[in-house]
Amino acid sequence: MQAIRLKRTIQKSGELHLTNLSVVEGQHVEVLLLFTSHTNNTTRKKRLTARQLLNSSLIGMWEDRTDITDSTEYARELREQAQRRQ
Repeated sequence: MQAIRLKRTIQKSGELHLTNLSVVEGQHVEVLLLFTSHTNNTTRKKRLTARQLLNSSLIGMWEDRTDITDSTEYARELREQAQRRQ
């Protein structure tokens, strides 16, 4: 199996145009699209600063939970469950 690697930027949503490929009529090909992260600031996820994080409701969110005795262990278990999901 041969591979051709091309990097393109999508110019119009839902469309990708490839030309001048070293393939011939009747040849079977498989196309695999790998997406890179957005570099556009308008689509980038907003990141919290340390101060914003400390002032958010995330810090201490499990503080009043009586069913969680060890928050570190609980978080580890949640991560393991997420990794086992299909």
